[in-house]
Amino acid sequence: MPDKDMPGMSHHDISNMKDMPMSSDKDDSETSAHVMHSMEGHMDMGPHMKMTAPRPPKPGDDARAQRVVEAARNASERYKDYHAALADGFKIFHPEIPQKMYHFTNYKYAFEAAFTFNPDHPTSLLYEKHGDDYKLIGVMYTAPKRYNEADLDKRIPLSIAQWHEHVNLCMPPADRKQEALGPKFGLHGSIATQEECDANGGTFHPLVFNWMVHLYPLEKTEAEIWDVNRGHDQTHGHNQAD
Repeated sequence: MPDKDMPGMSHHDISNMKDMPMSSDKDDSETSAHVMHSMEGHMDMGPHMKMTAPRPPKPGDDARAQRVVEAARNASERYKDYHAALADGFKIFHPEIPQKMYHFTNYKYAFEAAFTFNPDHPTSLLYEKHGDDYKLIGVMYTAPKRYNEADLDKRIPLSIAQWHEHVNLCMPPADRKQEALGPKFGLHGSIATQEECDANGGTFHPLVFNWMVHLYPLEKTEAEIWDVNRGHDQTHGHNQAD
């Protein structure tokens, strides 16, 4: 599903590829690790979460969304064994951090997603860890930061899916890294503006990563497949306890 009418990619867009879990810079890596750890509790992020608004259904939306689900389901069947994902170039993002849901990211597909949409190539596979094994539960697609809701709707209908971005992140000073999970700093913290972040000595990130959407194609109903709340109740306490 190429975005034929999308503008060409700028140098800024290419540089933003580091905003997916790709950066080798220590500070960026620590920031992204915190974000991925906090992302498990999506729905309580308040000013740190930006979600697309649901749209009224249009003719063809169901069929377009179903094609994405079928492609995601095929990928999920192929990568139920996480060793197959690793062999195909997916890498576990921050495996050293205990997480409810692990992202196995394919950076080639992340780069491709900045140009075009190929539902056969999810940016990340979503796994739960059980002992030494990983159980695949879903996939994640991404889109460039520059996209507006009309652009996103062309990829997956907004009458069915809700894309999200993580915004207004204030990371604590280097000597106070333990405060990254709140109450002031981080994606669950009270600081949500550049001014307040500066006043507290933090580093402000107005936007973290690109647009993303999770779906769970092995589930049975549309509500379960496109569930934006999945994992929230189970993970929030875990995040705050770490």
